[in-house]
Amino acid sequence: MTITTKTVEPGIVSVTVNYPPVNAIPSAGWFELADQITAAGRDKSTHVVILRAEGRGFNAGVDIKEMQNTEGFGALIDANRGCYEAFRAVYECQVPVIAAVNGFCVGGGIGLVGNSDVIVASDDAKFGLPEVERGALGAATHLSRLVPQHMMRRLFFTAATVPAATLQHFGSIHEVVPREELDEAALRVARDIASKDTRVIRAAKEALNFIDVQPVNARYRMEQGFTFELNLSGVSDEHRDEFAGTNKGSK
Repeated sequence: MTITTKTVEPGIVSVTVNYPPVNAIPSAGWFELADQITAAGRDKSTHVVILRAEGRGFNAGVDIKEMQNTEGFGALIDANRGCYEAFRAVYECQVPVIAAVNGFCVGGGIGLVGNSDVIVASDDAKFGLPEVERGALGAATHLSRLVPQHMMRRLFFTAATVPAATLQHFGSIHEVVPREELDEAALRVARDIASKDTRVIRAAKEALNFIDVQPVNARYRMEQGFTFELNLSGVSDEHRDEFAGTNKGSK
């Protein structure tokens, strides 16, 4: 169970998530992911970062079983803060981040992908936010960067998923390919970016963030405030207990 960073070609660095069986990342893992993405971007030899995953799917969000098997609010607070740091690290990475999405991308995965600069996906990839079924809110900010407003609301309220082809239709996904071609598809885009003057690309990344119409970090943090209300009321524990198969009750 790791997050690893390696240089796959000159100027191209991959950060790989591997938390079997479904890449539900524990609280400490989100902080580690943030650190590795940030470090890769700070390295002046890095021109572009590819964020990818091993296993059945790209990301299944936070490790809910960790929360429900930990006394007190520590794991919950760390997971929320860790997600915030990881999403921010992708957005503020000093070089472009390409998300290579395989299989499912739900919950926290939407935060990572929604904040990335380019997305490629396998043809079996599905995207969605099951938050309301877990007694939580969050990452609607990032989902709204991937689909139009009313689709975002429907997906959020129903916890439904949509296939990669839908996001490609809206221009959010650059390319959809068979799973065995996903890494190469990400590399094609990465090579194109890496061939440019990285001094210009780094300035461009910062400039694009400055002109972004969404203050994504602040909006996501606001969403998390409503999640904390649901936690304090005990509502979230009910739903997480049901999902995790525990009977912990209100913390």
